[in-house]
Amino acid sequence: MKKTLIATGLVALMGTTAAAQEIGASFSRFDDNWLTVLRTGMVEYAGTIDGLSYQQEDASDDLAKQIDQVRNFVASGVDAIIVNIVDTSAGAAVSAAAGDTPLVYVNREPDNVDVLPATQAFVASNEIESGTLSAFEICKNLRADGKAGGATGYLMNGQLSNQAAVQRSKDVHDVIGMDMCNFMTIIDEQTANWSRDEAQDLMTNWMSSGEPFDFVLANNDEMAIGAIQAMKAAGMDMADVQVGGVDASQDALLTMASGDYDVTVFQDSVGQGTGSIDTALRLIAGEKVDKKVYIPFVLVTPANMGDFLNKN
Repeated sequence: MKKTLIATGLVALMGTTAAAQEIGASFSRFDDNWLTVLRTGMVEYAGTIDGLSYQQEDASDDLAKQIDQVRNFVASGVDAIIVNIVDTSAGAAVSAAAGDTPLVYVNREPDNVDVLPATQAFVASNEIESGTLSAFEICKNLRADGKAGGATGYLMNGQLSNQAAVQRSKDVHDVIGMDMCNFMTIIDEQTANWSRDEAQDLMTNWMSSGEPFDFVLANNDEMAIGAIQAMKAAGMDMADVQVGGVDASQDALLTMASGDYDVTVFQDSVGQGTGSIDTALRLIAGEKVDKKVYIPFVLVTPANMGDFLNKN
């Protein structure tokens, strides 16, 4: 009987604790289409958890502002913090700002990921897969198009302060370094900062040289779409160029359905968002969690794009 009473008391105590849980989240920027899907999914998921209070703030791509947000969350007494970091090279500073409050990095990998304390973790997808899947599929498509004798193209980088952009571009270079794909040559690569508008301007500038090209690889869908818009505005036949990116956003799938976009890679926004909240709750409960929680990437082409409609 005593054991039953103790167990009942523990359950009641856990229920009381759960009712008081509060999570604060800081995002690098609100005006990013893919991150908006991620944030919206997190709000919806948090709303399904009884007693959980969830709030999120916009760091507006300002690292100092983000660190202040983390400190303010700590001062307000939240139980855990989720951070989509502005600058992936500033992990130590953000981790220090959180102190003993459980912290989960989501989507963007901080540079201190391998030395995170027991109260911190990272939830995202393994970027070694993303750029590799996209670039290798473009390589195969170019071969199928009879261009294995030599193909040239461009590479659009995301923000260079972001580990994902650096890794995705490295993935492309690694694929081109393979025997099967070394017929591919990059004419130029520059950053378009994940932006559709900047990518359109950059692609327009590249085309002004008049140099022929066979492919465009971008670190995300937004830049790939911007490049496609520029090429179509210039009267290019999209059947003559292979375009690859990452994210499988809804806009990207619509562009693919129209026949203008060849390859993207599904990055599970819902999986990352819910995974970060679940990990934060486990840290609050004092559970041991994996330091790196990876949500798999999946290759998306016109053949299977229907499986990913309404997912991002």
